[in-house]
Amino acid sequence: MNEKRLSGLMGLCVRARQGVFGEGAAMNAMRGGEIGLLLLDETISAGMAEKLERLAGRTAVPVHRIPDGLLEAATGKPGMVMAVRKGGFAEQMVDCLA
Repeated sequence: MNEKRLSGLMGLCVRARQGVFGEGAAMNAMRGGEIGLLLLDETISAGMAEKLERLAGRTAVPVHRIPDGLLEAATGKPGMVMAVRKGGFAEQMVDCLA
């Protein structure tokens, strides 16, 4: 994983309004078929992570864990979950995480 590139893409994603933050908003967007990637902070609770991963599995959304604090540092938004809408940002981030 290239953290510097991922961080830059996450910041651009926020500015382009392609990110969805928070557990509830991410779940609603996944149910609506809008999400192309789900990023979870590594310190998220096991129960919430399981719930999100299960829904992501049903909707064929790739899930990746990111280092603690990267989400807030890259986006300026506190939280544990960032869902990226389908499109170029999600594809580039998946490539970066592979």
